[in-house]
Amino acid sequence: MSRIDEAARLINASPERVFSALSTADSVAKWLPPRGMTATVEHFDATDEGTYRLVLTYDDAADAPGKSSANEDIVEGRFVEVTPGVRLVQEIEFESDDPRYAGVMRMTWEVRPSGAGSEVIFRAEDVPAGITASDHIEGLTSSLQNLADLVER
Repeated sequence: MSRIDEAARLINASPERVFSALSTADSVAKWLPPRGMTATVEHFDATDEGTYRLVLTYDDAADAPGKSSANEDIVEGRFVEVTPGVRLVQEIEFESDDPRYAGVMRMTWEVRPSGAGSEVIFRAEDVPAGITASDHIEGLTSSLQNLADLVER
């Protein structure tokens, strides 16, 4: 059975504002990289069947070598479903020669109204075996904090 990792957070911003940050390349480059990483978005088309390429670079890869190179994780993604204001479903693959990171991971970013703000849920399905559950949840939680910091300003 494939592993599923999930993290959620209440954010004090409208679903429209949150979804805009989830679906705009410049915003994604700011909030997606977990603590200790930066991102470069090489292309990003958040439409049904649109694609993107993201390079995540470790600030210090000594304790956490990258999947694609010593200090990078390179991700090729495809949007499977884009429901404006509600949900982005994507399939991603890491560029890696290591079979522990092989395969397609499905990521769903969902936004639900919650009072005056939004509940944001990240769900990852078919997580590659090389990514530990604790590291993944920590990374997803860090990204959610970054997202909140960006949109709650």
